[in-house]
Amino acid sequence: MSTGKRYDEDFKRPLVDLYHNGKTQASLIKEYGVSQTALTKWIKQYSTVETDDGEVLTAKQVKEPQKRMAKLEEENQILKKTIAIFTPHSNND
Repeated sequence: MSTGKRYDEDFKRPLVDLYHNGKTQASLIKEYGVSQTALTKWIKQYSTVETDDGEVLTAKQVKEPQKRMAKLEEENQILKKTIAIFTPHSNND
């Protein structure tokens, strides 16, 4: 059973915004009573990046396609190996 506090997104996002607007992690930890680990995780989770076309994405939105691509690449390699195993080789090559 976890003894840590649970915070909802409405609590986390404003803290991340405060951090990006100049508040230090130390001051946020002291003022809001959150742990360093939790705050660091939230900053990574809710920080945003802007793409070349102006779209704003969270770190999570950036990571999801990267994970999906890695999985698809792995599946592709497995399929290539399977095809190589089951494709008869011709002596006329």
